[in-house]
Amino acid sequence: MYSKVLSGAALGIDGILVTVESDVSSGLPVFTLVGYLSASVKEAGERVRTAIRNSGIVIPPKRITVNLSPADVRKDGTGYDLAIAVSILISLEIIPNDEQLEHTLILGELGLNGKILGVPGVLPVVHHAVKSGIRRMIVPMENAEEASLVEEASVIGVSSLNEAVSYLSGQSLLPEMKNPVRSMGEDDYDCEYDLKDLKGQKFLKRGMEIAVSGFHNILMTGAAGSGKSMIAKCLPGIMPALTYEERIELTKIYSVAGKLEEGNVLLRRRPFRSPHHTVSEQALIGGGIIPRPGEVSLAHHSVLFLDEFPEFKKSVLEALRQPLEDRQVTISRVRASYTYPADFMLVAAMNPCPCGYYPDRNRCHCTDSQIAAYQSKISAPIMDRIDICIGVKKAAYRELFQAEEEESSEKVRYRVEEARKRQAFRYRNENFSFNAQIPQKKLETYLHLNKAGEALLAEAFEREEMSARGVFRVMRLARTVADVNQHEDILDEDVEEALFLRNDNERKGGSIL
Repeated sequence: MYSKVLSGAALGIDGILVTVESDVSSGLPVFTLVGYLSASVKEAGERVRTAIRNSGIVIPPKRITVNLSPADVRKDGTGYDLAIAVSILISLEIIPNDEQLEHTLILGELGLNGKILGVPGVLPVVHHAVKSGIRRMIVPMENAEEASLVEEASVIGVSSLNEAVSYLSGQSLLPEMKNPVRSMGEDDYDCEYDLKDLKGQKFLKRGMEIAVSGFHNILMTGAAGSGKSMIAKCLPGIMPALTYEERIELTKIYSVAGKLEEGNVLLRRRPFRSPHHTVSEQALIGGGIIPRPGEVSLAHHSVLFLDEFPEFKKSVLEALRQPLEDRQVTISRVRASYTYPADFMLVAAMNPCPCGYYPDRNRCHCTDSQIAAYQSKISAPIMDRIDICIGVKKAAYRELFQAEEEESSEKVRYRVEEARKRQAFRYRNENFSFNAQIPQKKLETYLHLNKAGEALLAEAFEREEMSARGVFRVMRLARTVADVNQHEDILDEDVEEALFLRNDNERKGGSIL
């Protein structure tokens, strides 16, 4: 007897539907799985057969053939186990073959004892299924809350094969999982680090406020212990709360990566990703035998902090070029391409020299050639993609113990939100949201400098031998400075501050400080 059910898989952060067909016929007892399968799916035959037997269901000695289509898409993972088991049991007439099954998505991994285990990537698959007209979802209990984030989805969580069989046979009823989405609250801004705890560093704080307002990449250079890492950790706290759409998109990425925490299926706060400098190119950008999103995608809509910037492998840093420009990562395989969003704000920190004490010559004994070699580990194309470069000096002793209270993250966040509202209104009919993302063809539309500002930029272009990309990035940065200063047009003072923040001449001279 022939039967057919629907399952699915994640392709990037989108989903695809997979049809699971089973045929049980007379002949030599054999279990055959076909359909361009990976080793993990081929092993499903043994898992499914053993799980069915340990659930108290007898499989007669028949020829069983299971096909997963479309055949031109490689099937990976263990999420098809439950669908394979259900289709076989329908063919054996243990589960009735009703019309409702044609509009039911079935996902889940089977343990040998018949328990149904959670799988990664459920949210994008369910989201795609709903868009395709599928409404009923049978998923592992472990993934039920995650799947219920999708509106219009009727989600049934199951814990064992027997429970699934009983429900599909109409012998028992299972409750539908309710959507767990809560309204935004103060805890959406909760951050362990607050700017008021960082003493002094007013210029650095100003640069960070401008960077976050326009979503600009920033590099901090300074001696160890000057506050670079701490202020980077404060950044999610001065960013506006995630919108519902951003939460869902981020949750999809973390679902595919298998990084959703139990009891926290919907990401509510902006992530802060800080990989160690030994990270591999694959871990940073994404990929693998079974493609998974990397750190640049896990930092989507938020901050990717790279401490000890020159210590990262050169190939790893160079791999950042394309994500910084395109704000997405595409991983190509023979039969499929996986696209992951990577709209992140790069925040990098580095010491000025190998020992970290320059320009204090009482403690730093690095030669000029050693300092130049250390700083040149960051290539010009990467530096060109960084809008703000700030030299960080240690706070004075009196600043560490001053009675005056520092400005809190909440106050800075208010100004950031105001600057972003101005951008949101300006770009309301565009497919981008921030000044840093203005495409080349839209520069003349949105970036208008006064005559004094144009003269300043022209002078800097000639004096500092800036690249064309560098000029346009200064213009975008000046637009953000103007928004923070609440200027409708870009004034010469905005251009002057943008040039100072970019600090282009000093970087090219081999000394960032």
